[in-house]
Amino acid sequence: MQKRLVFISLGQGQGPKSERMVKDGVENGMWVLLQNCHLATSWMPTLERLVENFPDNTNAAFRLWLTSMPSAAFPVAILQNGVKMTNEPPKGMRANVTRSYLSYPPDFFERSKKVPDFKKLFFGLCYFHALIQERRKFGPLGWNIAYEFTHGDLHCCIRQLHDFLDKYDQVPFKVITFLSGQINYGGRVTDDWDRRTLITLLDACVCPALLDVGYELSPSAVYQTIAVTDQPGYLEYISGWPINAAPEAFGLHDNADITCARAETFQTLGTILSIEPRTASAAGADKDEGVIEAANSILGKVRQPFDVAEFSKNYPTQYEQSLNTVLVQEAIRFNRLLDIIHKSLKDLLKAIKGLVVMSADLEAVLVSLSNNQVPKLWEAKAYPSLKPLAAWVLDLQQRTDFIDSWFKNGLPPTFWLSGFYFPQAFLTGTLQNFARKHQISIDTVSFGFQYLTPEVNTITEGPEDGVYIYGLHIEGARWDSNAKRIDESLPKQLYTEMPVVWLNPVVDRAAPTKGIYISPCYKTLRRAGTLSTTGHSTNYVLSFELPSSQPESHWIKRGVALVLALDF
Repeated sequence: MQKRLVFISLGQGQGPKSERMVKDGVENGMWVLLQNCHLATSWMPTLERLVENFPDNTNAAFRLWLTSMPSAAFPVAILQNGVKMTNEPPKGMRANVTRSYLSYPPDFFERSKKVPDFKKLFFGLCYFHALIQERRKFGPLGWNIAYEFTHGDLHCCIRQLHDFLDKYDQVPFKVITFLSGQINYGGRVTDDWDRRTLITLLDACVCPALLDVGYELSPSAVYQTIAVTDQPGYLEYISGWPINAAPEAFGLHDNADITCARAETFQTLGTILSIEPRTASAAGADKDEGVIEAANSILGKVRQPFDVAEFSKNYPTQYEQSLNTVLVQEAIRFNRLLDIIHKSLKDLLKAIKGLVVMSADLEAVLVSLSNNQVPKLWEAKAYPSLKPLAAWVLDLQQRTDFIDSWFKNGLPPTFWLSGFYFPQAFLTGTLQNFARKHQISIDTVSFGFQYLTPEVNTITEGPEDGVYIYGLHIEGARWDSNAKRIDESLPKQLYTEMPVVWLNPVVDRAAPTKGIYISPCYKTLRRAGTLSTTGHSTNYVLSFELPSSQPESHWIKRGVALVLALDF
């Protein structure tokens, strides 16, 4: 069989070689295996052409095998005409860890020079592997980006564990955790905050305490280490685990189950909407009337574009006040969005009446309005948001009112951080004002954080340095206003509002090392975005220091983060 099988891993420059393999296989009856098709998206049209043009006299023994991760570039025609097989990790901690143990023969566990240590660390790595895969179902609470960790990552870690235990007299925990967390698994992680989560979870699963019997891998002690035994003994212990693991097994709060269920529901409803028939029906007239009513309502609520010339005149560029420039830039950004909203809605109303041609863009706007979704045409010019159309329009109205109020009344005493189109510019402008006022380098200035008791409406003056901000929400925890620190979420309370925060610029500030949790702040609950040149996601805004009585690792496992805008 080996003589009849040829294979190649696709990638840059492998297209011509793969094409020759396929043609030789068609002629000589070979089995051809093309691996990692998702890495050769530009060559997929060529592959589709080869498959479509297979000759009638193709050798009956010829077989073409293709492997790929899920990819939109994979030819649909090949999927429809081929036999499809999927290989996914089992769902649930019990099934996942069981599969990892059954992937190795029973005698494999006896080959190490340190058999007891190897068996215990093997158990810890298998638990860690299942843990990071199962966290994906919780969405951004688990990982900002849903990484495709594979069994190959675990196998590589196990082989390294075996080799290092034989090589060192003592268990080299530092070497094992570095290779596993930073290279084998960490090599897939592109988000710095996800990397922090990965390392934190690994440190809890692979540590010296793992060698002790009864080391608890979860707060409830459902998952813990046991006395060294053979493979069947471990499998028997694992079989006693619950089929559906509680969120505490992953370090998450019980509310995470609600978040998971909501995400699955919205995904299902989105799929139903996407396959809804688009053909005309008797209800078409009623549907058009609903769209006309929605369009007129939005046109009545969304203001006309700002007069940028007036903004520039009243708030000219000044060395002492960088926020003038921020305000003008915000008006320019919002104008791009306001222009496209008014133009598209007016054209849509004309198209419904038959006065202009219904283009593809206008039809997409019509469908979105009828489904209470924000049209893609608007999203391309808008700030990140997960709100449905009705809430999105209200949010836009509040944002533009905030900018208009700033223009008419001058600098506000408190700033609605969620209302900015590009909040990073506002934060940079605040630091720049401080640096220019005190004639120091902006590189030496960073924010200190003070969480205030007064309500937003009671604050009438801004601080001498820095700014007061509001509009933040916390996910995965709650703010305890009495203790002035974060605490565990209340049942069924997914998000809570943060108090007013004083961003106080400080020169050469030394960040506290105890009693705080470094929390990322994101624009939306999705958290993921495009990786920017700073190394952070474009969804990322700033890191806040939140007072806490718990160790930082506790909140890292909880997936705690601040967000500017919710999804409702």
